[in-house]
Amino acid sequence: MTTVDNATTSPVDVVSHALLVCKTCASIWQDGKRLGESGGQKLLQHLQHLAQEWELQDEFPIKEVECMSACNHSCVVAFTGKGKLTYLFGDLAVDSSASAVLACASQYYAKADGLLPWSERPEPLKKGILAKIPPLL
Repeated sequence: MTTVDNATTSPVDVVSHALLVCKTCASIWQDGKRLGESGGQKLLQHLQHLAQEWELQDEFPIKEVECMSACNHSCVVAFTGKGKLTYLFGDLAVDSSASAVLACASQYYAKADGLLPWSERPEPLKKGILAKIPPLL
């Protein structure tokens, strides 16, 4: 992980990758309020549990996002990295896709441009791609 000095405080860690997980996905709603735990929260918990043994846990943090606006394709995750393509994946099974997500994140991390060819992605991430977004700059 890269460390950079912040002008107002002590050194700050700069993370160049993130695995974003929609925590609102697969929610059950009643009268405008979410009931119980969402599918996204369950997937997030599975990912966090598996990531305890993941070699990239410090370099590729898992971050929860309130909503990724892909509600018809829950559960949804995204891989993003500085200077890389960003991928948005949906239609992920809550109970069985976490290990595939981390495996694919490892592939993404290893590629300088982040390109994840269909043939190289784990099965659950082959058909659920919602977007491939070019790097910002």
